Amino acid sequence: MKADQLIQLTIAEAARLFEAGELSPVELTRACLERVEALEAKLNAFVTLLPELAVAEAKAAEERLGRGKRLGPLDGMPFAIKDLYETKGIRTTAGSKILADYVPAEDATCIRRLREQGVVLLGKLNMHEWAFGGTSVVSHFGPTHNPWALDRVTGGSSGGAGAALAASLCLGSLGSDTGGSIRMPASMCGIVGLKPTFGRVSRHGVVPLSDTLDHAGPMTRTVEDAALVLQAIAGFDPDDPTTEDVPVPDYLAALSGEVRGLRVGVPEKDVLSGGDEDVETSFRAALKTLEGLGASLVDVEIPRLQEAAAIWLAVAGPEAAAFHRRNMEERPGDFSEQVRLRLQLGLQLRAVDYLGGLESQQQLRAEVEAQYAKIDVLVTPTTAFSATKIEDELAARGREVHFHRFTCPFNLTGQPAISLPCGFDGQGLPVGLQIVGRRFDEETVLRVAHAYEQATEWHLRRPPLD
Repeated sequence: MKADQLIQLTIAEAARLFEAGELSPVELTRACLERVEALEAKLNAFVTLLPELAVAEAKAAEERLGRGKRLGPLDGMPFAIKDLYETKGIRTTAGSKILADYVPAEDATCIRRLREQGVVLLGKLNMHEWAFGGTSVVSHFGPTHNPWALDRVTGGSSGGAGAALAASLCLGSLGSDTGGSIRMPASMCGIVGLKPTFGRVSRHGVVPLSDTLDHAGPMTRTVEDAALVLQAIAGFDPDDPTTEDVPVPDYLAALSGEVRGLRVGVPEKDVLSGGDEDVETSFRAALKTLEGLGASLVDVEIPRLQEAAAIWLAVAGPEAAAFHRRNMEERPGDFSEQVRLRLQLGLQLRAVDYLGGLESQQQLRAEVEAQYAKIDVLVTPTTAFSATKIEDELAARGREVHFHRFTCPFNLTGQPAISLPCGFDGQGLPVGLQIVGRRFDEETVLRVAHAYEQATEWHLRRPPLD
């Protein structure tokens, strides 16, 4: 198999080829490293590249494969990780100047769990500074560029992961999501991004933004691959008191392809206004596809969705400011202007504003959860707009609130939500579909997403980089 074919493989496809003896982890890892070498100057997706470590880990995976001792379906798979997951002996920067030389003494729980599965680590990925932004243009290491159009943003804050996966530099990644930072890059880069239920995946060793809103989750090129990665990282962690000790189901078993009879909620009045016409067109076409698969569409109204961005800021702002307070006092010049202004706003909010935000968060959660008496999943566009120009976002000093309009409500509610490709706009830029489920019901979210993905071909398209 040629290198340009190898890099297009999904995790599930590569695993089958490994087991059949038709592909080696070293061969696949070298193909990814060659791809990184060819495209990294255009994309700026990586902060730290680890070619020697990756090849050594791939050789170890190959040796296990030869002995019939594979550690699981991820063994030997080339991954690259958002650079706010702590990695033992490898710098973890959070896209910032302050942590530019920080080398952790231990792995984050998610990284440890991936290593236990034999994942090959290619390197650490660029991101929006401190995860406090939705474009990934503000980073101590420079903007990340969208593979579909190099002058466009990737979305953020997990922009390096979005770019690396879309450009076939790696087969899988982990992102973090506080207001949409997994799902927005997934939408704008044409990949899959899953924010699990709050409490499903440990955040121990993940540089925080907002303690009550942060989520850790997989970013992949297909829904099946997202299920495989979630299986590896999900579960209770005594080092993270926010994780819940609940059973982890078999996520692959949920991918039945059958959605007949499922009830799909559409908050049309609350989402289809003020966005791109092409996004609305793609979204409506996705609804027709789901109907064609046997799902029924149910109109729902969630008025507080319109207030979610303001509620999110009242909660996330003070929590982020609390984490950064000492550095804001001692090293304010080491923050970008955009992030410093956002943190200053968080510091200025009063306790009564924060408590009011928490109260409104509970009201939004109750309002959304009440809808699930008559629906099984909720669907929206992931973002109201496709990727904007990097130069425009830099000039706007980070006023990209519209990007997380549909994503941040479900950080507030803690529900699982996935973004997957559902079309392209008139400029050839990806559009994403968001599917939201009940708390701890990732199975149904993955089931609906996989059925839609298999009925369409959007996920098969690749950016015109070659």
